[in-house]
Amino acid sequence: MNSQLKKILSALLLSGSLLGQACSTDDSSPPVGSPPALNPPPPAMASFDVTVSNLTNAQPLSPIAVIAHQPGYAIFSIGSAASMGLEEMAEGGDNTALLAAADADMMVASSVSGAAAIGPAGSEMVTIDVLESGLPDLEISIATMLVNTNDAFTSLNAVVGNMAVGDVLTFYTVTYDAGTEADTEMASDIPGPAGGGTGFDMARDDQADRVAMHSGIVSQDDGLATSDLTEQHRFDNPVAHIRITRTD
Repeated sequence: MNSQLKKILSALLLSGSLLGQACSTDDSSPPVGSPPALNPPPPAMASFDVTVSNLTNAQPLSPIAVIAHQPGYAIFSIGSAASMGLEEMAEGGDNTALLAAADADMMVASSVSGAAAIGPAGSEMVTIDVLESGLPDLEISIATMLVNTNDAFTSLNAVVGNMAVGDVLTFYTVTYDAGTEADTEMASDIPGPAGGGTGFDMARDDQADRVAMHSGIVSQDDGLATSDLTEQHRFDNPVAHIRITRTD
């Protein structure tokens, strides 16, 4: 075999090897026109603006607790003993335990706290978000303490939350007695500015030990000598106005 023929055969063998490598590389490539991998879209959410307005003369409201949930959860039940979380809020204005217990409940979808106390004639708006898929049976509950009392609170307990975007619901709320502390009206037992006392006490000294409608403030001006409250701290129902707007 002459040298010229050897060169031709070598060139053919080299080109065949390169072609095989190219085919191998092409075989590992994705098919032309395959769609890129996509992340699933985030779940659709619904948003609600909740505005609480204080209608009292001299009863600041503690930071509001707003809870979105399914049927089967309730902040309280008239005639039943208050939960520990409700007791802490109704006696001391602290909603931490109430919201923690709600978040641990499988029927609760979401919860949020107000930023600060709401003074007389004041208001605050908070936003709460829930999965849109939970709307058909959604309920919304709200609670806050009247801080110049022993254990009075006002609440919206499990109202319907299945609203269309733009819908608005308004409510006026009344006052309940948590039934966990005797209504002494003494400064040492009142956490608000009229008392500056300790507020929450784990011992339940109200003999009824059940949630009921509040009978109101007596005050020193009505002859309760041991009371540190005056007629300005009295309240009439309703004590709060609540507006719920679905925004998204």
